[in-house]
Amino acid sequence: MAKPQSHALFLFLLLLLVNACHPSHQNQNKISLNDLAALAAIKDSLTDIPGSNFFSTWDFTSPDPCSTFSGITCSLNRVTILTLGTGLSNTPGLAGFLSPSLSNLTELTQLIVYPGIVTGPIPPQLGRLSNLRVLSLTNNRLKGPIPSSLSSLPNLHTLDLSYNQLTGSIPAGLFTELAQLKVVILASNQLSGELPRMVSAEILHLDLKDNKLTGALPLRLPSTIRYLSASKNMMRGPLNGLQSLSELEFLDLSMNQFSGPIPSSLLRPPLSSLFLQRNNLSGGVPSPSPPPSSMYGEGSIVDLSHNFLTGELSPVLAAVETLFLNNNHLMGRVPEEYVKSVYGGSTKTLYLQHNYITGFPLKAGLALPDTLSLCLTYNCMIPSVGLMGCPASAGGQLSRPRSQCVVFNHGRPIP
Repeated sequence: MAKPQSHALFLFLLLLLVNACHPSHQNQNKISLNDLAALAAIKDSLTDIPGSNFFSTWDFTSPDPCSTFSGITCSLNRVTILTLGTGLSNTPGLAGFLSPSLSNLTELTQLIVYPGIVTGPIPPQLGRLSNLRVLSLTNNRLKGPIPSSLSSLPNLHTLDLSYNQLTGSIPAGLFTELAQLKVVILASNQLSGELPRMVSAEILHLDLKDNKLTGALPLRLPSTIRYLSASKNMMRGPLNGLQSLSELEFLDLSMNQFSGPIPSSLLRPPLSSLFLQRNNLSGGVPSPSPPPSSMYGEGSIVDLSHNFLTGELSPVLAAVETLFLNNNHLMGRVPEEYVKSVYGGSTKTLYLQHNYITGFPLKAGLALPDTLSLCLTYNCMIPSVGLMGCPASAGGQLSRPRSQCVVFNHGRPIP
């Protein structure tokens, strides 16, 4: 809770009176008096949670706050960086609210509030900080909407408002009016509404996971994007707008209601982390054309589980280190490329349970690697391997009822 009586503001006014009576050229050049007044108001709006002592150095009788106040950096007598809290794991952070006086630090380039229990709204006055490049208010209890005024920050590079309690829609201007914006992290809030149809800002990193967003993906996303997460929302529609994202390295759209086919452009080794599980995707596992020039490598992970994928499995995902294809409608024999990758140790986890697969061609006389997690249960075969690596969710049934297998494999003989 913020202090009802302003001891810091009283000291600041006393300092002004002393300076007026006994001017010191040296002290007047240490910090702008406007910035000092803003810092006094900021201190009055926040307090250390017991166990934290961040504000212990904020002594407003100090002749040189720029060098003695924790968390501030000055240039030419102006505060350019303000970091509130220590960020250390053994300190609990700050409580209170964000003062509108933050906007009076007009030379600020970075404003960072470390995790704590700061509550209340984000002051819309922050939109006046035309030099601001980094705004990070993560892991607090901020409420209310994201101010549309943040779309007026021409130099903003990084915006992190994640892990708060923000509500309302995301201002469209964040995606269309900020030419310098590269990193947007709004994860784990209560944001709702739809994304704009076009994202023109050349964003590199966009994290929107764990909100209440609805609607479709933007029709056009920047080709510069490398990290995109919108998992755990209520979004729907086809995976449009992703085909031209040649720089994409991480994509997580899991736990939504997306439908339609998987674009073949997503199944390429540079996109080494792909999470599309628990949607309503259909069609087969496509093969890119032309085939990719490189193979998946160490650390690669693809999760297409819990969808409605059909047809025979294409070899495109062979050599993925961790591959989840379980709980789909895939059928036929597992291609030889996957078996070679399993025996060779490139693939360390392969989940194929709860499909309609009819065979996994083992190599006679060769033992599977001890480190392999392979699950083949509840398919149209009786597996001789692929049992010990199954998760508990796979259930105890070894194979599907024969009647189901005949339907999904078009009357082909079932082992």
